[in-house]
Amino acid sequence: MTSSEITTEEQTELAKALYDALHPLASALRNRASGLPEDRMWEGEPVEVALSVLAAWKVVDAEVKRLTAIAAGTAGSYGASYEQMGVVWGITRQGARKKWPDAVGPPATTAARTSAVLELCGGTAEVTQETSSGGWRWTAEGADGTHGAPDADIWYTTKEEAAAHAGAFLKEHAPGRS
Repeated sequence: MTSSEITTEEQTELAKALYDALHPLASALRNRASGLPEDRMWEGEPVEVALSVLAAWKVVDAEVKRLTAIAAGTAGSYGASYEQMGVVWGITRQGARKKWPDAVGPPATTAARTSAVLELCGGTAEVTQETSSGGWRWTAEGADGTHGAPDADIWYTTKEEAAAHAGAFLKEHAPGRS
């Protein structure tokens, strides 16, 4: 038995705990669906009663999926890889990545803040990659002393694109330009 398998006794206890937790939810759903008083709500066509229980399991299934995604994100935030998550879940690394696409952040080497300095037309610009978004921004001081940067909501996809915009700013604020 692997560490993630459970014994027959543990499975029996789990099933009991799940049924105990499900009963109030199934009762509330059945009560709303049937409109009958509480003492009679389980009366009715067997198919309708069974569908009420199935509806409650659907709610439980959605909550388990939500909590599972949170657990995967927590594992990823502590450094677990998709490969490790896949092993635990019994799926491939690719399957884990598809199941929990946001669970693992970028590797530390790409998450580090990266920057470059650009000197052009008598001014200076710094092009910086932000850790959180991965996007690129620039700040500059033109030769005429004017400071510039893109609006706060503007991010560039590549370092070269940010540098081109910074270069255009520096050219606009070069000596002899009015």
